[in-house]
Amino acid sequence: MNPLALECLLSRFSTGPKHLVEPGPNAAQLELMVQAGLRGPDHGELVPWRVVVIDGAAKVRMADLFVQHAQQKGKGPEAIEMERDRALRAPSTLAVIAQIDPAHPLVPAHEQWMCIGGAITNMLNAAHAMGFGAKILSGDKTRSALILQAFCQPGETLAGWITLGTPNKKPSTNKPKDWRQVLSPW
Repeated sequence: MNPLALECLLSRFSTGPKHLVEPGPNAAQLELMVQAGLRGPDHGELVPWRVVVIDGAAKVRMADLFVQHAQQKGKGPEAIEMERDRALRAPSTLAVIAQIDPAHPLVPAHEQWMCIGGAITNMLNAAHAMGFGAKILSGDKTRSALILQAFCQPGETLAGWITLGTPNKKPSTNKPKDWRQVLSPW
């Protein structure tokens, strides 16, 4: 057993964009996170996703899309500004684009989604191991036609965004659910 790896997994917590500051991961660290993501699935060569780095002017374009989406949903000025801030706040943002093949001969679509979940979890854990805070954001923006058109090719969908940076606060003191509530014999 590797006690350091286990401690890393057991100490991970989500940190939202409002609590992430510079520095964010550099290109080599992002590459390591994606490499960790590629180790997540249990289906060999199957990679039903791609990852897009959003930085610089692209973050401003993404913020504009978030604002347009919020306006289309009829949100008020405060909620609209929160959406802009959410897009701009984290030092690094990665879009996770799903490429699900419903006709895959060996791996049904639900298992492809599980591969994406495994990849995202591994990327979040890798970020934590490198000292970064991270969180996956999704919600109704991942289904917005406006946002899908900006991020996805035909046949793709948006799984969500991973926000990354250095945490500017101590982790929450909220304890995770007791493992005995989720583990039981059959």
